[in-house]
Amino acid sequence: MTLIPGPRITGEPTVTDVSGQDTALLDAGHLRDRLTRLARVTAELGMADSVEAVVKVVTSRGADAVGATIASLSLLDGDDQLRLLGLRGGHDGDAQKWALYPVETRTPASDVVRSGKKIIIAGQDAIAARYPHIDSASYGERSIISLPLQVATRTIGAIGLSFPGLRTIDSAELEFLEILADTCAQALDRIRAKDEAAVQSARLTFLADASTELSRSLDYEATLAKVARLAVPNFADWCAIDVVEDGRLHRVAVEHVDPEKVQLALDVQQRYPSDPNSPNGAWNVMRTGTSELVAEITDELLVAGAKDEEHLRLVRALGLRSALIVPLVARKKVLGTITWVWAETERVYTQKDVAFAEDLAKRAAVAIDNSELHSETLATAVQLQHAVLPEAMPDVDGWELSSYYRPAGRTEVGGDFYDAVPLDEDRLVLFVGDVMGRGVAAAAAMAQMRAAVLAYAAVDPTPQVVMTKLDLMFEQYMTEQLVTLVYLLMDTSRDELVVANAGHPPPVLLRADGATEQLPLADGTPLGTLPGEREQLRMPFRAGDSILAFTDGLIERRDEDIDQGQERVLKAVGLLADADLSTALKDVVDMVRQPDRHDDVAALAARRLH
Repeated sequence: MTLIPGPRITGEPTVTDVSGQDTALLDAGHLRDRLTRLARVTAELGMADSVEAVVKVVTSRGADAVGATIASLSLLDGDDQLRLLGLRGGHDGDAQKWALYPVETRTPASDVVRSGKKIIIAGQDAIAARYPHIDSASYGERSIISLPLQVATRTIGAIGLSFPGLRTIDSAELEFLEILADTCAQALDRIRAKDEAAVQSARLTFLADASTELSRSLDYEATLAKVARLAVPNFADWCAIDVVEDGRLHRVAVEHVDPEKVQLALDVQQRYPSDPNSPNGAWNVMRTGTSELVAEITDELLVAGAKDEEHLRLVRALGLRSALIVPLVARKKVLGTITWVWAETERVYTQKDVAFAEDLAKRAAVAIDNSELHSETLATAVQLQHAVLPEAMPDVDGWELSSYYRPAGRTEVGGDFYDAVPLDEDRLVLFVGDVMGRGVAAAAAMAQMRAAVLAYAAVDPTPQVVMTKLDLMFEQYMTEQLVTLVYLLMDTSRDELVVANAGHPPPVLLRADGATEQLPLADGTPLGTLPGEREQLRMPFRAGDSILAFTDGLIERRDEDIDQGQERVLKAVGLLADADLSTALKDVVDMVRQPDRHDDVAALAARRLH
């Protein structure tokens, strides 16, 4: 049976018997050979592991097997566009012309995709009648076959084959062509499923890695820079992260597969900042809190968005192809945006990518929000601590005073506090305390403790009285804060010191003659832990004597009894005999403290001059 030109065709082919025309007949041996080659092609499709491999098999070896001089493979891109994945033969420029076009456009491929039925047309006149807008005359007399690529009940694309002259299609050959199309569709679906599984696995890995980075540090700018690096090149050719600062978008991270283009992207942003009133882009996402997907960035879009010729030249140099912008939202507040862009790899974003990008953005926004909350909390705590810790030791006649304070490396706020308060020309109060914990709660407790100690000392500075009143305060105002305190009253008229200790490391003495002495623990329970009056201890303290009080951060070490730390202080306190007390105190701390231990250290030294 031979196909000749017929009327406009839909669905099944129109066939007219012209068996006497030998020019269109196929030799039986040629047919067997062609069917053998078709069988080999279907076997190759079964082993293909990429879309590119499938395209090559169909448009090259598949076309050769059936004698087609022009072959194409097109797939649906979304719901309303067809993308030409491969073309062999045809005129120059055809691949670019039909690279991506609406599925409603009248072409053999789009008709097949819409109907799900094959199309066979024999002869140039019949082709021109059905598709007058397609240049078919320049190809001469031809026959075309377009076959649907179907997966279950879905048509995902089409194979197009074009033959010179009037082509005879034997029923067996037509069956094999349909098998070719089915095998191609199954191969594409298998590869799609494999690729989607790989993408999902990579996304889960990426989210896990990004979440780890986001939870690792409170320095959100450095963390977001790492996240941008993780995104490239698996999920973007370049990634930019912007946050709002003082009403402006501030770019905190940008990463590109081509390091040289990182600076280009930064230059474009700096020279041509985004318009806050723009109806699209990062500012629009900021205002609306809604993600923005630009599946295909056309040159028309670049021209429309460019502010001048130089701006257009620069954005063209970036090679933008597809973009996705998602908001950074935490506690219903938009903190910034993440922009993902495909460029060099010529991939495009789809609606499926939006949920993934928004998931990452939520995690990043929480990290930013946590960092800002931490910074605000830290600033508050620092202010409280500054209100507690004296800026400098008072200048007291007959005394040399020095203090040392070093917070732990994790934050700038700890629970240690101290002070020196002259009461009159003969008496001086010293105290060093430690509120367990860190941050605002500890700083607030420190402020309360310092104010209470000063208030009670102003009424009656006797250590036993002050400590007892502090215990009553804890009992009256229930608190979960654990506080230790050593309180000393120095009285030069009596040549003595009186000390009360509430669970604090005992101070050490350096006598004028160089002898060292550790004060006993006296009353050793933290404030408010046991009812009853506190005990106090009186000791001689004469001209030339020095005393050192400190917190446990100075003496504690891992895997060591605290008594060993006390012994080290007792051995090092002799350094306080040096002329400059401030330098001497630092030397003592450096000798005693464990360098790599992250704990606050506070120390207060007093030397009686006469």
